[in-house]
Amino acid sequence: MLPPVIQEEATGCGIASVANILGKSYQQMKLIANSMGIYADDKSLWSDTEYVRKLLTNTGVSISSEETPFDSWYKLPDTALLAIKPHCINGINYWHWVVFKRINGQSVVLDSASYLPCNLRTDFDAMQPKWFIEVKGL
Repeated sequence: MLPPVIQEEATGCGIASVANILGKSYQQMKLIANSMGIYADDKSLWSDTEYVRKLLTNTGVSISSEETPFDSWYKLPDTALLAIKPHCINGINYWHWVVFKRINGQSVVLDSASYLPCNLRTDFDAMQPKWFIEVKGL
């Protein structure tokens, strides 16, 4: 597994998460996103699923059509885009995007936040996901 991609902008977790799924660098994914009219400084990247969905599907990745409420780490698919740290500001729901992966039976979360001491996370109790989008066929 490649080292996790770290977001380079405060609202770049969606771009970084897609880069983590695709195995691209942050800069490569940012160029692709910008060419599609998606920019990291748009706060709707972490309040709307449309942008990450568009990035994934336009790069050939199959994803679930709906968000699935999080129930258990054990019930997650092998790859999923997770919404963690949900909060509401002025009536708008926000979250932080991370990627869950199960590799050879080992579960890990790739978290792009630059302030973390380690971006490969296994502190599952601390993350409190709200829901996820299944990433299929990887």
